[in-house]
Amino acid sequence: MQMQQVRYFLALCEELHFTRAACRCGISQPSLTTAISALERELGGALFHRKPSIALTGLGRMVRPYLDEIARNADHAREVARTLTPRPDGDRRQAVDSSKHPSN
Repeated sequence: MQMQQVRYFLALCEELHFTRAACRCGISQPSLTTAISALERELGGALFHRKPSIALTGLGRMVRPYLDEIARNADHAREVARTLTPRPDGDRRQAVDSSKHPSN
């Protein structure tokens, strides 16, 4: 499973339209369809009903909270990493209060 697939899945959950979700993700509709199909193969079943309109399947509804959590955790990790990475202007002060670090 790739992070992009997770993000594409979540965009499609919100848009319920392949073309709009693809546009939102900055990719082509065929690329989004390919990524979603690969994710469906990996997870062992359809995540979306395609006709008569786009809707989550039972599997899609079950995995959505987990994929949403993966995306939130990845975003949080990125934010933490940014606060700990020295700035290009040479300012090496850490912007994170050590009491907020998960290991404390």
